[in-house]
Amino acid sequence: MPHLDVQLTDGVLTLTMDRPEVLNAMSPEMSLALAEQLEQAHTDDAVRVVVLTGAGTAFGTGADIGGAEAHERFDVRAMDMTTRMVRAIVGCDKPVLGAINGIAAGVSCSLALACDVIVAHDSAAFLLPFARIGFMVDGGASATVAAAIGRARAMRMGLLAEPLSAREAYDAGLVTHLAPAEPDTAYAELVATLTRRLAAGAPLAQAATKRAINAATLGHLDAALDRERTGQTLLMRTADVAEGMRAFSERRKAVFRGE
Repeated sequence: MPHLDVQLTDGVLTLTMDRPEVLNAMSPEMSLALAEQLEQAHTDDAVRVVVLTGAGTAFGTGADIGGAEAHERFDVRAMDMTTRMVRAIVGCDKPVLGAINGIAAGVSCSLALACDVIVAHDSAAFLLPFARIGFMVDGGASATVAAAIGRARAMRMGLLAEPLSAREAYDAGLVTHLAPAEPDTAYAELVATLTRRLAAGAPLAQAATKRAINAATLGHLDAALDRERTGQTLLMRTADVAEGMRAFSERRKAVFRGE
């Protein structure tokens, strides 16, 4: 499967974003495959829990916007696919565990924060860098971050594009579990333990609990996704975004003019 490793073992569906050579930057093929697998898991009785993770040293660095004239290739279809993936995670009746093995940035961060249980490796970090290239946050992050850690920290992450370390994210309540750096096996063991517990849980009760908590905390998610789509679509047409993407490719600081 393009850029996505899929394994189903003993009720555990493990989806591994598999482009380690580019820190798992999300290609259109990977995004489509991930959305389809998450949607199928919703109704697949063989699946008891979904684990979402990345290959190599990163969870994911967001949409693949590298290369010259990337702004001409990046359009609303990417937004629609992001929305589809987030809705599939939140709407899945099975628990979705995000195993965050390294940096989670951009849309990859948004996907991580949409998960139900989030285990962060000590070396992980969470970054919404959209402002650095002239975009607004998307992937539902305008809702999920504020719901988890409040308006002030959401503004910090969104407007200043400041990363949160794994420890900061855990202390703030953005992730559910933090794996210590030592011993080396701590992260894998914690992910495996939590996965087994979720897989052995009562499926109907888990589905009902997930729906109830999401209704109480993310009842506005659909509206947030719609606002993000509208806002991002307008921003895609601006000179600031073109400049931001060029600056990203050229590894320099963007100069924004509000155009």
